[in-house]
Amino acid sequence: MTQHSEEKVIVFLDSGVGGLPYLGRTRSHVPFARLHYIADDAGFPYGTKTANELETILLDRTKRLRALLMPDFLVIACNTASQIGLKALRTAHPDLPIIGTVPAVKPAAEQSPSGCIGVMATERTVADSYLDDLIARYAPEARVIKLPAQDLVSFVEHRYLESSAQERRKAVEPYVKELIGQGVDRVVLACTHFLHVQEDIAACAAALGASELRIVDSLEGVARRVEQLLGGASAVCPPGSVQAQGRFLLTGEPPFDPLYAVWAERFGLLPPEQL
Repeated sequence: MTQHSEEKVIVFLDSGVGGLPYLGRTRSHVPFARLHYIADDAGFPYGTKTANELETILLDRTKRLRALLMPDFLVIACNTASQIGLKALRTAHPDLPIIGTVPAVKPAAEQSPSGCIGVMATERTVADSYLDDLIARYAPEARVIKLPAQDLVSFVEHRYLESSAQERRKAVEPYVKELIGQGVDRVVLACTHFLHVQEDIAACAAALGASELRIVDSLEGVARRVEQLLGGASAVCPPGSVQAQGRFLLTGEPPFDPLYAVWAERFGLLPPEQL
């Protein structure tokens, strides 16, 4: 695989396929950068790990991906990993710009007509004080319902691609009913895996008579931040460039789940290989 000397390399890291929408949105902002994706299958799921376990995992994965891919930027495309590991990663790699994903609490609170917002997240994100600090800083007047939805992470990772609309509706319905029952009108998807079922969440809410419920995420904010740090889309577009195809890397030992090849193709990446 050849790489133009001026080509910028961005790596996205998540426990699984949750961060792929961040790669897709970022590609639309910097189409001539090379975007690689790492699904940490060996570390999945992050949301049930202790803070120390997760920090150790992230330090190891970042060391390995730097040696192989030599990225100009790293995006931690996982809310849980960003909350727990960003400080340690930036300390260990001061020469590497690292961008995290932060739950979109601020825009949700600003947009909510009722002042009642929900935050769907992993168990670790809900329990961590970072989320409480974020709420205290950006939504002090809001009523915030923190809802752990750990089972939904595994559903998206392992069953989403082969699921029917009915199965996806059944998977999200308990969480949607809880949020509606609490009077929520804005839902923050504070786990990247949930981005894959956001249309199902919205459809379920509408079917339950809560068409005013809206979903808020940080996709656009992260993509714009990457573009800004790179100096704009034109700054990573050498003369004669074509859109570069990135790699899809998996931790752990093969053989890997064949569905990862479908995910890679869906997001314009090369077939999966081992990190």
